[in-house]
Amino acid sequence: MSANGGGPEEHVRIVLRPLGSALPLGFFSFGIGMLLLGTQAIGWIPVHEQKDVGTIVVAFVFPLELLATIVAFLARDTLGATTLGLFTTSWLALGWGEIAQTPGQRSVATGIYLFGFATVALLLAIMSTLGKPFFSVVLGVAAARMVLAGYYETGASPAWDRVAGGFGIALAALALYGGTALALEDARHREVLPLFRRGAADRAFHGYEEQLSRLEAEPGVRQQL
Repeated sequence: MSANGGGPEEHVRIVLRPLGSALPLGFFSFGIGMLLLGTQAIGWIPVHEQKDVGTIVVAFVFPLELLATIVAFLARDTLGATTLGLFTTSWLALGWGEIAQTPGQRSVATGIYLFGFATVALLLAIMSTLGKPFFSVVLGVAAARMVLAGYYETGASPAWDRVAGGFGIALAALALYGGTALALEDARHREVLPLFRRGAADRAFHGYEEQLSRLEAEPGVRQQL
């Protein structure tokens, strides 16, 4: 108890470091990576350039997604950071596989991995419907692409890989739209291109009073995760 009769909780101060949004960087780098994977599956990139695709994915997409993941965790966006983090190491794993494998070679292990990742992406898509439906669409399309690509890797007809490539190009377009919308939103401090936010995700742009009311229960503030 303090001298003026107030409890210790009345004197608690929580200092937050301002951070830029990591999502535009994550979306744009994701879109470029998907453009590579999609055009490779369709056949626009020759098979003998497989290692080039893997090198670009590892050297360009992976580090940018990793940076976006770190910033997202620092900004206390747990769901966004988790999604970015999973895709970050996915780019590293897939890029490494492209480099290590003989061009055109399939991998059952990669197929099983894609099936598992698709399941996680679908769960994340379901959770995102609570506040960010656009993210749900992106993750749903990503899950479909993984299932199709995994089916091809486990022995299906090459036609399935081409279909997966079409989904990859669609994902690239969605990601570029999302990155543009998020960058404009951050610059203008309001929604410019629709992302269809709702619930707490929408209310976060209309004042901080409600956010302060639940701040004590957020990771990094509460005593246990």
